[in-house]
Amino acid sequence: MRLLGNIIWFVFGGLLMGVGWWFAAVLSALTIVGIPWAVAAFRIGNFSFWPFGREVIDRPYGAAGRTLSLTGNIIWFLLCGWWLALGHLASALLCAVTIIGIPFAVQHIKLAGLALAPFGKEIVRTARF
Repeated sequence: MRLLGNIIWFVFGGLLMGVGWWFAAVLSALTIVGIPWAVAAFRIGNFSFWPFGREVIDRPYGAAGRTLSLTGNIIWFLLCGWWLALGHLASALLCAVTIIGIPFAVQHIKLAGLALAPFGKEIVRTARF
């Protein structure tokens, strides 16, 4: 079921949004300072291509890690995060038009939240049943 969901997702929105994430990663990687943002954007771009069967969780950090994540998230939001979130929200609206597209709309909403604040998050595989 995950494979079928991922294939449908890829065709009807995942490819476009994944390329958007990779474009943001390439723009970030053009400078030495932007490399940490580029790594995060490539990682989330890959997740955006095939999201079913994986989930995003908070990464456990100490106080210093939370401060660095907050700083990184603020910079990311100002430069790239808001337009990626808008793309996911627009895709969610388009997916929510049909009943079959509602699970895909929910996934786009989750990715929109991740687009706003990607630092301090980790992508893990979900348990198999």
